[in-house]
Amino acid sequence: MSTLSVPPNLVSPRQDATDLYKAFKGFGCDSSTVVNILAHRDATQRSLIQQEYRTMYSEELTTRLSKELSGNLKKAMLLWVLDPAGRDATLVREALSGGVIDLRAATEVLCSRTPTQIQIIKQTYLAKFGAYLEHDIQYQTSGDHQKLLLSFIGIVRYEGLEVDPTIVAKDAKDLYKAGEKKLGTDEKVFIRIFSERSSAHLAAVAASYHNMYGSLEKAVKGETSGLFEFALLTILRCAENPAKYFAKILRKSMKGLGTNDTMLVRVVVSRTEIDMQYIKAEYQKKYKKALAAAIHSETSGHYRTFLLALVGANH
Repeated sequence: MSTLSVPPNLVSPRQDATDLYKAFKGFGCDSSTVVNILAHRDATQRSLIQQEYRTMYSEELTTRLSKELSGNLKKAMLLWVLDPAGRDATLVREALSGGVIDLRAATEVLCSRTPTQIQIIKQTYLAKFGAYLEHDIQYQTSGDHQKLLLSFIGIVRYEGLEVDPTIVAKDAKDLYKAGEKKLGTDEKVFIRIFSERSSAHLAAVAASYHNMYGSLEKAVKGETSGLFEFALLTILRCAENPAKYFAKILRKSMKGLGTNDTMLVRVVVSRTEIDMQYIKAEYQKKYKKALAAAIHSETSGHYRTFLLALVGANH
């Protein structure tokens, strides 16, 4: 459920390209016009606007945006104008090879995407950066975290809702035996089940585990640590309720002193056209505050206007 609001009577992509060009001309950039146009166009329209801009002005719109905007608005806008797979590939590439290596960000993006999305991200990653995603993961990660990520992005999982209760019960039992029941942990079992099973199946395993032994999430927290734990929890929480997972990440980005804008931008921009309505509902339910109100108090200027346009009004 997207929160993107697109005007009922759209002007042509050519007209948008012309209006953007005008907003860039002269002294200083008319950022509010740029936000007004791009924050209210869907992925297809944004792609058409970029094609028109390239044709008319022999320049990439992204190049121009990069010159004209600054700070967090620039960061958010440059991600927003990308197509979803290009955006995810860029987020992961920056997290794995940017100035600051951010393995949690790379893990969050990959472990929260569907098998179909992951296949397209891998192809886009290679086309865009001339590198294999698997190679970058191998280079930057290690141990069980690495094994889990490589297995998770390497296996094309079933995406339907049907589950086999017999296999579900067996998986729950295997996880119990590999973790809470024994001294030490058999990580291989966790990696196999978490990377090979569909989301629906994993959610059913968590429910079955709960009935027999208690919380699977608690077991993961008790038996594993660090980035391996983070990856397992991301996979599990996104299998059970992705909107709740992202509401939590958004809360984390705005909690305490200062705002983690990179995290805030990543989630808002990448979930707006997927499930932001559900994320807003979960946020409201869990934190008794509207997501838009939280964003409003943590941001300012055109950056604030842009994010609020993406997440939509408080309802």
